[in-house]
Amino acid sequence: MFVFFVMTAILSWTELSAQQHNIDSLRSKINSLKSSSTFTVKDTVYINLLNKLGDEFRYYKTDSLYYLSLKAKTYSNEINYSNGYCRAIIGIGNFYSDKGNSELAIKNFREAQVLANKLSNFNLELQIQNNLGSEYSYAGDYALALEIFLKGIEKAEDLKDLKMLSIMNENIADLYVKQKDYNNALDFYKKVKKINESLRNEVSSAETLSNMASLYADMGELDYAMFNINTSISVFERLQIIDWLAYAYEIKGKTYLKQKKYKWALHWYSQSEMLHEKLDDTRGEISLLNGMAQAYLGSMQDSLSESYALKAYEYSTAINFKEGIEQCAETLYILSKNKGDFTTALKYHEIYQGVSDMLSRSENKKSLTMLKTQVDYERQKAEWNLSNERSLAKQRNYIYIAVVILLIFLAVTILIKRSEKIQRGLNTELNIKQNHLEIRESELSEINATKDKLFSIIGHDLRGPIGAFQGLLKLFRDGEMNQEEFLEFIPKLRNDIDNISFTLNNLLSWGQSQMNGLITKPSVISVDTLVNENIKLLSEIAENKSIQMISRLPPNTMAWSDGDQIDIVIRNLISNALKFTPESGIITIEAIEKTDYWEISIRDTGIGIDDETKKIIFEENSTVTTYGTNNEKGTGLGLSLCKEMIEKNNGTIWVESILNKGTSFYFTLTKSKKAVPKTYSKAS
Repeated sequence: MFVFFVMTAILSWTELSAQQHNIDSLRSKINSLKSSSTFTVKDTVYINLLNKLGDEFRYYKTDSLYYLSLKAKTYSNEINYSNGYCRAIIGIGNFYSDKGNSELAIKNFREAQVLANKLSNFNLELQIQNNLGSEYSYAGDYALALEIFLKGIEKAEDLKDLKMLSIMNENIADLYVKQKDYNNALDFYKKVKKINESLRNEVSSAETLSNMASLYADMGELDYAMFNINTSISVFERLQIIDWLAYAYEIKGKTYLKQKKYKWALHWYSQSEMLHEKLDDTRGEISLLNGMAQAYLGSMQDSLSESYALKAYEYSTAINFKEGIEQCAETLYILSKNKGDFTTALKYHEIYQGVSDMLSRSENKKSLTMLKTQVDYERQKAEWNLSNERSLAKQRNYIYIAVVILLIFLAVTILIKRSEKIQRGLNTELNIKQNHLEIRESELSEINATKDKLFSIIGHDLRGPIGAFQGLLKLFRDGEMNQEEFLEFIPKLRNDIDNISFTLNNLLSWGQSQMNGLITKPSVISVDTLVNENIKLLSEIAENKSIQMISRLPPNTMAWSDGDQIDIVIRNLISNALKFTPESGIITIEAIEKTDYWEISIRDTGIGIDDETKKIIFEENSTVTTYGTNNEKGTGLGLSLCKEMIEKNNGTIWVESILNKGTSFYFTLTKSKKAVPKTYSKAS
């Protein structure tokens, strides 16, 4: 074992020296150029060397990459050297990508893409397109990343650039891995292996084998994982490729971790950790630190596990790396629970569940989007091929017609006229079908929007409280929390359950109105009775905040409306008033009798609403959700639902508000018809 560690240390030193060789060689060329009497910073050779040196520093000294790229950009701009400028902003984009700033990375890549297109440098444009796809993947927009990679594959096939064809297919495989669609990912990796065989590039093959080893480890195919990673490690060690070697060591540690061989997992993780000391690759280091935290946790070394998990959590939050935050929070939750620190455990459990829910919700949507994008792409490609075949067939027909014209001019003329008539009929039929398709597409988009909003609210406002409740019950059931500690959470659970009940009522009413259409069944209703019932129903919430609710509706305030819908409107408006009125406030419900209708008002002495919010709170697609004075939650559906129900009952609704003084909601209801009470009595 001693000899093994000594040899490993010697190998690491040799590899680092070899890696340094490329950097030293470029520095030597730069120094030699600068020593020339005719040297100028505006020399294109000097600018190219700066860009190459920056690329060499990318995973070793990221700040040096930025500094050199910035210099190259400045000098290129001064002499209008477009190629050097383009490569410099690619380097700047890579710097921002590695720092987790996707917005600036994409901005630089887009600028470089436009410039490369103007230069007709198609190979450079293809490289930039790959960078863009990778950045959108880091940002979580898998659908757009897939679209970019698919278009890049087409360009690579046209240019016969097998290297970029291999890289982009491998990036698509990585998208499927992130969605845990391992079978499709494996299909793409096998395709990449065939391309690499044509390239006869052992480095590209070794990189693919490393990624396949990680995939096999996730799939539980550990023998395949170990075979692939050992093959790639031998290549990286021999050729001294340090960044990939660090990744390969990590994957080997991951494979042992899946086998629960924690000692060997930690050994290979440590080898990767030593190499990362010479690298500057935050994303790669987060994955490594998470793996080490899990290995120490498995070997019952909780303190070391916590140290690595906290470090990974710090790095993940610094670059807003959601997947890293999710893994760290799960590990820290287990560690806190093991220590009996239930408050911290609950905090990390809520963080883990919140991020997990967000990723799960967005990932499901992205999965569907990716599938739709791929299907659309294949459909478009098939349509293009069919269109080309039709065009070729039409050209052949024209040739035949030209030959026939020489023989029988009159017959051909008749055929052409007939063909034009048929074509016009087909075009008319096609336009009709296209209009039908556009209408159906619009309807489908509305249905999808309704579904997405419904599931988003269910996931955000229902799964969170329910998940926290499940976590507490599990801790209590497993005996990790005593009865006294459990009872301390009862007030919070009660508020959560009240919110769930109220949210469900709104969701069911809103969902029915969106899916099936809101059906209104008017009858004679007593508005003052509905108000009094809702005051009684919400009295406990008012008492908790010392809020006084006053009804000044005259007796027998009778209206001709749907009682269930008006009940929902009154409950939502009073609930909103309670939510945004501070303690010791007053809520007043009044009714003013007009000629043909009642004007109902619900006034509060709350925090008020600003002018911008007043403009959008009743809109159908508005998702304004604001926490109340005691952090009460809402769904963002209540007011749009109220507006729809009031208008279905031939009324209007509006709001008046002054910030920090209070808000008044008004709505009108048609007064009961004189003839109606006769049919509403016992005879009915």
